[in-house]
Amino acid sequence: MKFFLDTANLDQIREAYAMGVLDGVTTNPSLMAKEGIKGKDNQYKHYIDICNIVGGDVSAEVIATDYEGMVREGEELAALNEHIVIKLPCTEAGIKAVKYFAGKGIKTNCTLVFSLGQALLAAKAGATYVSPFVGRLDDISEDGVGLIEDIVEMYNYYGFGTMVLAASIRHTRHIIDCLKAGADVATCPLPAIKGLLKHPLTDSGLAKFLEDYHKVNG
Repeated sequence: MKFFLDTANLDQIREAYAMGVLDGVTTNPSLMAKEGIKGKDNQYKHYIDICNIVGGDVSAEVIATDYEGMVREGEELAALNEHIVIKLPCTEAGIKAVKYFAGKGIKTNCTLVFSLGQALLAAKAGATYVSPFVGRLDDISEDGVGLIEDIVEMYNYYGFGTMVLAASIRHTRHIIDCLKAGADVATCPLPAIKGLLKHPLTDSGLAKFLEDYHKVNG
């Protein structure tokens, strides 16, 4: 399973890259705002900065909600860097835009997916990635990981090439559950990824090794 970092924070992206675990990045307007990136020119420059660090797929989300606007904005984003993936909402206009960009050979990430039917339409339109929101479904007492399992099963059964990108990952357990469900990618906050390192036996084992070393070597 690939790891994408769900952030616009360059320091966190550099840290994940230095760990050797970073395959890509997903961003959205909320994440850009969190980093204080204002204005289209600054945001576009920020996307380029991210691409220069990652060297992998970087999802850049359109703001437009109409088809023509999505196409216009998506083409601007795609021209920024070869690693840019156009992130489009799973709406009628968004699905139509997915089909347009697929026809142009431009990668897309169909986002805000909350049902099997939405995932089906995104795949049929030619989406590169589909992003089911695990945490947001859990928030309303639905089964986010169960949706991942259903989409993976459907795509495998019908031979769709669209990759399942588990989004709205809240914690380390979500990562493990999405891994077991067969997700191709998980986009996560950095603390959730680093949480995979934690195990009490690792800590106690290392402490024991160091204790024994110092007994012998002073």
